[in-house]
Amino acid sequence: MMVSDTAKWLEKRRDIIAKEVSSRKDFINDEKIEEWINTPFVFDKNKFDEIMTKAKNCLGLEPEETAWILNIKDPDIWKEIFKIAMEVKQKIYGNRIVLFAPVYLSNYCVNNCIYCGFRSSNNAIKRKRLSLDEIAEETRALTRQGHKRLLLVAGEHPLSDVDYLVNAINIIYSEKNGPDEIRRVNINIAPLSKEEYKIIKEAKIGTLQVFQETYHKKTYKTLHPSSTLKGDYYWRLFSLHRAQEAGINDVAIGALFGLYDWRFETVSLVLHAQDMDKEFGVGSHTISFPRLEPAINTPFVENSKWKVSDEDFKKIVAILRISVPYTGLILTARERPEFRKELLRLGVSQTDAGTNISIGGYKEKRLAPDKEQFQISDTRSLDEFISELIDEGYIPSFCTADYRCGRTGCDFMAITKKGNIRKLCIPNAILTFKEYLLDYASSETRKKGERLILKYLEELKVNYSEQSYIETSKALDRIEKGERDIYF
Repeated sequence: MMVSDTAKWLEKRRDIIAKEVSSRKDFINDEKIEEWINTPFVFDKNKFDEIMTKAKNCLGLEPEETAWILNIKDPDIWKEIFKIAMEVKQKIYGNRIVLFAPVYLSNYCVNNCIYCGFRSSNNAIKRKRLSLDEIAEETRALTRQGHKRLLLVAGEHPLSDVDYLVNAINIIYSEKNGPDEIRRVNINIAPLSKEEYKIIKEAKIGTLQVFQETYHKKTYKTLHPSSTLKGDYYWRLFSLHRAQEAGINDVAIGALFGLYDWRFETVSLVLHAQDMDKEFGVGSHTISFPRLEPAINTPFVENSKWKVSDEDFKKIVAILRISVPYTGLILTARERPEFRKELLRLGVSQTDAGTNISIGGYKEKRLAPDKEQFQISDTRSLDEFISELIDEGYIPSFCTADYRCGRTGCDFMAITKKGNIRKLCIPNAILTFKEYLLDYASSETRKKGERLILKYLEELKVNYSEQSYIETSKALDRIEKGERDIYF
């Protein structure tokens, strides 16, 4: 694409942003949040017990309560919080972990975020956009592993505009070969206008992710040059409000931890979820909390004074689980395998597996740092990851039933808050896991997995109902005989 064409596109984008300025009230009060997290802390046992009672009853926490908990230093008290966080997750979602794979479509980007490997000034990156044929090849490479859910990611650029994204989604859904198919495509993209969101919605996306990166305004301004599209803090802050106005009711937030004080970002995520809940009756379907990781020719990452330690990162996961209990928590392959095992015990409900974030990396079967936004730390195959989940007693899930049954947005939350979503999640997880074992698993993983399914079937009978056990058992028999994509 010619430079002049990109300049024209940027001019049009700026016009769109100017026309859709939001009149909404800013829900991120930097001064108030700083006051909450920096007030000299005095532990109050009665206050702690009151907050934990709310947490155990899945009532969520107010942002100020979240800030207060985050300032606790006693490791023994945090052990109790970690335990409660997992109990909350089990109560709502059960012991299942939803699996997906990210697919990076393009590393062209007009923005110049100083922490990002894709930034426009980074000459060490080999720029590439997947063609539609290459997207089909990546899809086939993923479905042959057993994946059913994808997350599409692309830099902000005219080469990855709405038309390109819609074509990519259509190609992915059309790629089917026997049991090999993608049943749900989620997307992580730059903010769009309401009209563009309506177009994306028609492409049958699952969840729409837009991450604020950092909610701290001064830091945001420093990291995102004002001359770039991403330099507009409020265009990004209210992007998911626009999406919900456009009819997309499954939206997801996130922050990149390591750009500013992790306590500030955690409280801000809670505020963001609450603000959408107040306006639309449903907050964020999921929250992601990626940590800043090395990227080629990106010295900011190494020099950041806000790097988050492992111990503090565990606190982030646990406090998000009890603060916004009905929201899914997404863990990524940025984290080391052994640490991911620890984090799963703190209330995580979704994670990527078998991950390759190089452009075209799944077909090429190799990592290429000069085509990556950042470096991942967990390069295990999907089968290796699932094998460990089995060893830990989790039921892996590729379920997409909620999307296709219309259990999204307010409808999903209505079921979830009544404590009924796991009655669907666990049986559907069992069924999709059975498909994986029959069609894709190694012999050792299949043996372990079949034993795990028997265990979960018995738990259905004991903890749910005889009817749930019978219906799930019948569905498993149908899958054994060759049927696929059975769900409740």
